[in-house]
Amino acid sequence: MNIQKVRSYLEENSLDGILLRKRNNFSWVTEGRYNHIVQATDQGVADLIITRDEAHLVTSEMEKRRLVEEECSQFPFEVEVATVDWFKSTDGLIEEITSGKKMVTDSPYKDWKVVDEELSIWRSELSEKEIESYRDLCQRAARAVEEICKSIKPGQTEHEIEAALAAKVIAQGIKAQVILVATDERIYRYRHPIPTGKILDKEAMIVLCAERAGLVANVTRFVHFGEMSQQVQENKERVARIDAMMNVTTLPGNTAGDVIQAGIAQYEKEGFPDDWKLLHQGGLTGYASREFLADPNTSHIIKSNQAYAWNPSLPGVKSEDTILVKDNDVEFLTYTGEWVYQEVEVKGKKVKRPDILKR
Repeated sequence: MNIQKVRSYLEENSLDGILLRKRNNFSWVTEGRYNHIVQATDQGVADLIITRDEAHLVTSEMEKRRLVEEECSQFPFEVEVATVDWFKSTDGLIEEITSGKKMVTDSPYKDWKVVDEELSIWRSELSEKEIESYRDLCQRAARAVEEICKSIKPGQTEHEIEAALAAKVIAQGIKAQVILVATDERIYRYRHPIPTGKILDKEAMIVLCAERAGLVANVTRFVHFGEMSQQVQENKERVARIDAMMNVTTLPGNTAGDVIQAGIAQYEKEGFPDDWKLLHQGGLTGYASREFLADPNTSHIIKSNQAYAWNPSLPGVKSEDTILVKDNDVEFLTYTGEWVYQEVEVKGKKVKRPDILKR
């Protein structure tokens, strides 16, 4: 159980307890349950206090019934519930439960040390149960994006495309953390484009970060109506080689910085030595769209059963999938086999990467 990971962390660091307030940590420790009401925040409406031998849920009386009946009842561990009226602070309860204890937290609270960055390493090594759930989520997310690419039509606005994708994932109990849509010239002008009222003419880029039970799947796909320009045809092959190089370098023992450096070297070979600076290149994922953004100096050592999402880009194109690190290889979790692919070769290895769907 993931609560045992938390308790191992406490023991290794000579701590008595930890206050968990963030949504992703709540879902991680409870193995998929939720503590939020508002989507646009990383904080929940219920806190968990985990000590070496106890677990407490602290919330308002207003939230108690639903949390107890629909969330706590599914916890893989026993929890004591403490509440106050909705118009009162929970600080008094937290003080009472943690009195005399050496505490840390995942969010700023009093003068306690914030250790969320340290926790990210513990939560990033996924169990078989988490991997099974993640595979399913990644397949659903990728299929949703691919189905939208196959169904949208010129004349639709980016907002309409966004709404169609959101409806498709929400209907499956999946939350859309991020939806990016760009069409035509906006693909070339902006590497991080939020949807607008612009009308689709010939090209569309669709990006989804989809969350379920705390885990986040990341995927990007492109669709093109009519003939592609020579620039796009060449750049889609170039970015596929950069992406493949980064993914085949994502092996246990290498650092995340090694991956970025391999990607930069490939950018240079493709004739775009500085384009890696125009958009972050991705990093460790799992219980966040990115646990961290890797750069050439990132020293984090890659381990088996971690997930990464790299997203190199060139003018008019980008490549992004969620991968699972294995002992000697990676598994593309968002590979559906139902898309169009291009095969590239790097380091003597042939790799299938997403192509642009031509309609």
